[in-house]
Amino acid sequence: MSENYSIQLKPVYSQTVPTPDGVKLPDNWSLSWHQLETLKALRDPNIDVVFNTAMTGDGKSLAAYLEVLQGEFSAIGLYPTNELARDQETQIKGYIDIFKPENQPRVVRLNGADLEIYAENEELKKGAALLTRVVQSEILLTNPDIFHYLHHGAYLSHDDSPDKLWGRVNKNFDLFIFDEFHVFAAPQIASVINTMLLIHCTNRRKKFLFLSATPDKDLISRLETAGFRCQEINPLEENKYQFPDHPEQEAQLKNQNWRQVARGIALNFIPLEPSFKASETWLKANIDLIVSQFQEYPGSKGAIILNSIAAVKRLTPFFQEILKPYNLTVGENTGLSSKGEKELSLSADLVLGTSTIDVGVDFKINFLIFESSDSGNFIQRLGRLGRHDGYQKNGQEIKFENYTAYALVPNFLVERLFQTDSPALQVDNIYDRPFLQQTIKEQYRKINDFHGYYRRWGAVQSFWLCCKLSDRTIKQQYAQSREKFQKACEQVFNTSLKSQAGYITGWAKDWKEVSGKSGNPIAEDAASFRGSSPLQCGLYDLTENNENERFKTYDLPGILSNLEIEMWTEAGFMRTLKETAERTGQPIAKGRFAHCLAFIKLRSYREERLNWKFTYSGDLQPIADAWKVQVLTGVGVWQPDNAWIGQIDKKLKKEGLVCYVIRRPVAEVRMRLRLPMYFQLYPISDKYSIHEATQPYSIAFGQSALLLDTLAYTVKSQGDEIWIA
Repeated sequence: MSENYSIQLKPVYSQTVPTPDGVKLPDNWSLSWHQLETLKALRDPNIDVVFNTAMTGDGKSLAAYLEVLQGEFSAIGLYPTNELARDQETQIKGYIDIFKPENQPRVVRLNGADLEIYAENEELKKGAALLTRVVQSEILLTNPDIFHYLHHGAYLSHDDSPDKLWGRVNKNFDLFIFDEFHVFAAPQIASVINTMLLIHCTNRRKKFLFLSATPDKDLISRLETAGFRCQEINPLEENKYQFPDHPEQEAQLKNQNWRQVARGIALNFIPLEPSFKASETWLKANIDLIVSQFQEYPGSKGAIILNSIAAVKRLTPFFQEILKPYNLTVGENTGLSSKGEKELSLSADLVLGTSTIDVGVDFKINFLIFESSDSGNFIQRLGRLGRHDGYQKNGQEIKFENYTAYALVPNFLVERLFQTDSPALQVDNIYDRPFLQQTIKEQYRKINDFHGYYRRWGAVQSFWLCCKLSDRTIKQQYAQSREKFQKACEQVFNTSLKSQAGYITGWAKDWKEVSGKSGNPIAEDAASFRGSSPLQCGLYDLTENNENERFKTYDLPGILSNLEIEMWTEAGFMRTLKETAERTGQPIAKGRFAHCLAFIKLRSYREERLNWKFTYSGDLQPIADAWKVQVLTGVGVWQPDNAWIGQIDKKLKKEGLVCYVIRRPVAEVRMRLRLPMYFQLYPISDKYSIHEATQPYSIAFGQSALLLDTLAYTVKSQGDEIWIA
C-alpha cells in the first residue's frame, strides 16, 4: 500500500428539544432542534421558502415530512436520482408506520419509466396518467425533471390549456421539497426558480423546502429579490452540534438528551497519480486490506464509490471471485446496473457504485473507499459513512465495531493538506467534520458555478412560460399573474423578456437558413431541464442476466471509450424489446429510445480506454472565432481500427447539434475553466488538423454548450496565452 495519511474524525451529536404543544410524536421520541425549527417555519404564514442545512445523517427527511405526519397536509418530494427517491419511499413509509397519522397519507413514487408503463397499462395519455397518480397521493415522490416538464406542457395535447396539469398539481399539494439540491447545476437551478415563480404568481401561498448541507447563497438572494420570504435553518451556526473528544463527553451529552448522528471515523488519504486507472489498480493491489477489514471486524459492511461506470463493471466480478471463499456478497450500483441489481446491492456485504449511490442514499456501512473529483464530491461521498450503529440480519442486530474510510485522492491534494510548511492537517490528529469540510473546500479543486448562466440563458424558460400564460384559453384568467411573473423573472435574471424574444427569434431564423427546417434547437435546449442528449444510444446489454433489464441508454463518448460492442438496427432493437416484454409479461418503457442516435449490443467492458475524436470536414476557425452557441451539421466521429464507426459517423453528420467550439485543447480548457468532471467537452479536429496528435479544438454539446458560452468572455487569445477574467 502507498504511504498512508490518516486522521481521526470526531463523532457528531445533535441537540434534541422538548416537544411543544400541538406536535404529536410517538412515545419516547424527541425532535432535533432543526426538525422543530423547520416545522415552525413551515407553519409560519410569513415564510415562503425554508432552507434546512442540517448535517448529513441528522434527519432532514423527517423534518421535511413531519407536518404531513401531523395531519391534513400534502407534499411533493423532488429527488435528483431514482435511487434516492426509492430510498426515501422506504424511510417515509417507515415514519408512517411509527407515527400512525390518522389520515394515513398515501405515498406514490413516480419516475418517467413508471409513468409511461402506467399510462400504457391503463390506456391513458401521459397527462391523464400523471393526474391519476397525483390524486391518489398525499405524498408524491418524483424527480425534478417530471416537475419541470409538467409545468412546461410536455404531457399535454395540442388542444389542452397550458394549466391543465400544473393548475391541478399545484393546488393539490401544500409543500414542495427539493432534496440534495446542491448537486444541481445552474440550468436546473434556473428551472426551479422559474417554476417556483410560476407557482408563486398563479396560486395561493405555497411552501418550498430545500434540504442541503451546503446551501446556495446565490439562490437565496435571487429568491428574495423575487419577493420570496426565506428562512435558513442552520444548526451549526446556532451551536446545536457538539463534537466530543472522549467517551466521557459522549456519555455526558447522551445524558443531556443530545442524539448521536455520526460516528467517529478513521479517515485515510491515499495519494495517487492522476491517471485513468490509478484507483482501479490500487484496489486490486490492496485487496488484502479489504479482506482483512471483514476478517478483523466480522459483520462489517462496505462500499466502494468510483467515478467510472466501466471501472465498477470491471471490478465487480473481480471482487465477487475474491470474496466468495469468505462467504461475502458483492453488489453493483451504477447508471448501467439493472433496477433489480440496484435494489439488491445495498444489502450486499460490499457494494461497488458510482454517483447513483453517493447522493443521499442511507447506507448502513462501516467501511468506505471512495474517489472524488472536487471538494463537494469528496464531502458528499464521505457523508455516506458513520450514519448507523449497525444493521439487522436474520432478525439479529449486528453492531459495527469501527468506522474506516479510504479517500483515493490526487497526490497534489495530499501535498496541500499534509506536506506544506504550515500543513492544514497533521497525521494522526483529531478533527471535527466542519473543520475538515472547510479545509477540503479550501485545498481541493473548486469547480465553476457558471454564475453567468442565469442572466444569459435562465430567462429563456421565463419567456416560454410567459407565452403559455398568454395562451387564448387562459389569457384573461391569468392576466395579473402573467404581469407579476414577467416582472419577477426580469428582476431575478437581470434581463428583459423582450430581449429574450429577440434572441429566440434570431436563433430560429439562423436554424432555418442553415437547415431549411423550422424549429429552434438552441431555445429548446435552454428551455429544457437537463438539455437534450444528441449523442445518446440505445444499448442492449448482453452482460445483464435479467432479460427485461437489458434495454438501456448510454452516451456515445462512453461507448467509444469503454465498451466492446456490435452495431444493431433500430428495428431489431425495438422488435426484441417488444418480444421480450410479451414473453416475460413485464412491460418495458420504450419512450427513452425515441431519439437515440444509434442502437448497439454491449458485449463487454474494455480493460483499456480507446482513443477517438469528433471531426468536422470544414474549417473550424471561423466557427470558433464567432464565440457563440451555434447549431452545426457535419460533425462526425473517428476512431482507429473500428469497423463500424463509419455507420455512426454518417448518421451523426446529418444531425443538427447545438455546439460551442473553442480553439484550445480539451485538457487546457477543462483546467482553466474549472469544469466539472462530467462536463460534456470533447476533442474535435477539422480538415486542417485531422492528422495532429492533439486536437487543437474543443467542442461542447447541448446544455454544456450553453454553460460554456457563459464563460466565453474569460477565454481570449492573447498571443499564446489564455487569460481568465
